[in-house]
Amino acid sequence: MAYQAHEKVPEKTVGRLSIYLRCVEELETEGIPTISSQGMARRFGLNSAQLRKDLAYFGQFGIRGIGYHVHFLKNSLKEILGLNQEWKVALVGAGNLGSALLKYRGFSQKGFRISAVFDVNPLKDGRTLGGSKIKSPEEMVAILRREGIRIGIIATPASAAQGVAEKLVAAGVTSILNFAPAQLSLPSEVKVQHIDLAAVLKTLSFHQVRQEKKCGEAAHHEDQRQRAGSECLEENRSARQPGNHHGGGDRHRVGRGLSVG
Repeated sequence: MAYQAHEKVPEKTVGRLSIYLRCVEELETEGIPTISSQGMARRFGLNSAQLRKDLAYFGQFGIRGIGYHVHFLKNSLKEILGLNQEWKVALVGAGNLGSALLKYRGFSQKGFRISAVFDVNPLKDGRTLGGSKIKSPEEMVAILRREGIRIGIIATPASAAQGVAEKLVAAGVTSILNFAPAQLSLPSEVKVQHIDLAAVLKTLSFHQVRQEKKCGEAAHHEDQRQRAGSECLEENRSARQPGNHHGGGDRHRVGRGLSVG
């Protein structure tokens, strides 16, 4: 069955589809046959209303009183995401990051096979890494056209990213995963996903600073509260000690003198 969205699908919805797929794959592994949107929300920390709305772009998947058939929903999401086929992928940049990506088994397990690797370093030309032979970028256009590769990964320094992206597009690539910390200027029909690891860490540091400031303010208020409580307790103790009732002894002596007279 081919699923065709009845209207333009928001980018955030597309991003959540892969999360839903991961969730139902886990449910299927555990042998759970059906689950409701509320059940998925509770299990995986999702928003049940958002889940139903996202899936509604592609049709009706739930059954009233039953929920979703896990196996059917998994296969439907794989088809929507284009994962019912294997995708050839080109990787440009065989440095530390590129080498790690080549060794990552998750790509092949999800239907993505890195079948072409390029690096500008002539010392790497011809070497085999992760089962793929590294080749010069000069061969990129010819190889990608011959292999019909439409997805590319950029793992180069920022200074080389734009030139590499343009070569990929010239070779027929229309989807790019960019790990280089650089913004790319490409035709609108080319889909680019940027993953800047340093930028993500900066986002985390922003939230960490706010969290620590919040915790610091809370600790300061708690310290002030404890100090105020200690001072109040000390005043009460002092007031209860003998001889601290100012004027009490004089009034007692005056009273006794009056009674004698």
